[in-house]
Amino acid sequence: MFRSGLSLIVLAGATLAIAARAFHHPSASSSNVGSVSAGALMLEPRSGHSATLLPDGRVLIAGGMRRNQDFYKSAELFDPATGKFQLTGEMNEGRVGQIAVLLPSGKVLIAGGWVGHGGTSSAELYDPSTGRFSVISSMRSRRGRPSATLLANGDVLIAGGEEIDNESLASAEIFHAKSLSFQTTGSMHHARVAHTATLLNDGRVLVVGGYAGSASASAELYDPKTGSFTDTGSLATARCKHTAGVLPDGRVLIAGGSDNRGWNGNLSSAEIYDAKTGKFVAAAALNDSRFKLPDEAVPLASGNLLVAGGSKTAEIFDPVIGKFVVAEGQMNDAWHYLTETRLKDGRVLLAGGYANSDRATAQTWIYKP
Repeated sequence: MFRSGLSLIVLAGATLAIAARAFHHPSASSSNVGSVSAGALMLEPRSGHSATLLPDGRVLIAGGMRRNQDFYKSAELFDPATGKFQLTGEMNEGRVGQIAVLLPSGKVLIAGGWVGHGGTSSAELYDPSTGRFSVISSMRSRRGRPSATLLANGDVLIAGGEEIDNESLASAEIFHAKSLSFQTTGSMHHARVAHTATLLNDGRVLVVGGYAGSASASAELYDPKTGSFTDTGSLATARCKHTAGVLPDGRVLIAGGSDNRGWNGNLSSAEIYDAKTGKFVAAAALNDSRFKLPDEAVPLASGNLLVAGGSKTAEIFDPVIGKFVVAEGQMNDAWHYLTETRLKDGRVLLAGGYANSDRATAQTWIYKP
């Protein structure tokens, strides 16, 4: 069943010299790549959780799973000033693979995700000033692992996901931040889960890949002005569980993921979408094939993109040279469905995930540019 993707049911200057590293990645740069080092342990081992940067610089870690069917209501806060985690209020429903979006109000929208063997439509708000979650109106559909994109007007586009095992959704809805309500919007042309949905500079949203019986190469654009999706260029390689990130020039990098073979079909290939032409073109490949990645590659202050997860290493895409380079240091295993959160000081918190079983880790790492 597809949901094994979440729980086994359910992220510089030009590089002129290439140096071999202790872990044998020949294309790693010797400088300006940053480094990965171990951080403090979370209070609970988690994978498929969410991680959201709050206005005060702390990070809200919510939900996820310890292992198959052992889902959390609990949440914790990471404080970059101390490097430690502390408990905060718990959600009203245990869930994994939910959306988590920081709203203009400073509160965090939590919605959907898997509860047991199906998706949920329930939603709640986390208020950092009180440390509590409160229930709000439900989504129009039950959705396990949908995409969520904060639009330019402060509303949130929620698209796709799975209602139950192997039943991907094409429907989409808008969360209105001011009224705290959900409203149906136009449906995608293709049902999908484990896709990416990236806000473009012109305010439209690029939806790419995903899974609905098989990995998808299709892509479509959502226009908030019309509330509708239109098809755009197709990927050269069908993929799901990949990552996407906006480059400084507005193009979108799509990297990694897997084909229909899942664990045996990890991809290293990458492609770049140009909204001006509506087409994808091949990009330099990752140094490691990897899947079950965070939906969004982390944009760094340099204009580079950080990709971590699905491998022991973290990689940086440098748009100046058009290649991935490997960061110094590495994690102790290839952790899948970890989270990546850029902190206010430019460092990136990498947290949790699971390796080759359904048991999550409490380990975290810090990427320092």
